[in-house]
Amino acid sequence: MLHIQHSGKFTAILLASLVLAASCTTNTPDKASNSNDDGSQAVSIDVVAATDPCAGLNPCAGAAPCAGSDIPVNAVANAADTQTIRYFVDGNGLAIRGTDPVAYFTQGAPVAGSSEYAYTWNNATWQFASAENRDLFVANPDQYAPQYGGFCAWAVSQGYTASIDPNAWRIVDGRLYLNFNRGVQRRWERDIPGNISKADANWPEVLVDS
Repeated sequence: MLHIQHSGKFTAILLASLVLAASCTTNTPDKASNSNDDGSQAVSIDVVAATDPCAGLNPCAGAAPCAGSDIPVNAVANAADTQTIRYFVDGNGLAIRGTDPVAYFTQGAPVAGSSEYAYTWNNATWQFASAENRDLFVANPDQYAPQYGGFCAWAVSQGYTASIDPNAWRIVDGRLYLNFNRGVQRRWERDIPGNISKADANWPEVLVDS
């Protein structure tokens, strides 16, 4: 009789443990799920993804998740140090996605650079269409390099960073400005002086928050 009583208690404890474990696995805090009317289970939605802090905050978020997501870590802790400012680069470490920065000034158009005429400056590889263009850049990189580290000019004016399209460009007062795409560029162009002023005030501190 004593053996039966102990077995009953053990079984009850085991059942209670199983029920508790099941309730924990079906009510995890980082997932949300819904049942459909036909009784089938809806696809679980990650709450973290649903509350993505980048979503809806800028016109660039829809196509590129967070500002400059394809940018290797070229930033240094002190963003005020202009010698270590992070420049926008693609997955291959190329500034302006391999486009010749000098050609914007000399040819008035984006021109693909070549690895034959490459130069490394500020932790980024810059490519040029000719040796002449490369030498012009080497002699005065600040004159030809895009503003705000080559990040989207509109994004920087709004207090964040985003990648760029080499075709969304404009030279203003001898300075090259790039934008995420032509649609964003048109928004930036609605108030170029004002947006430049706001971006100047945000740069380079905006890198710390990016």
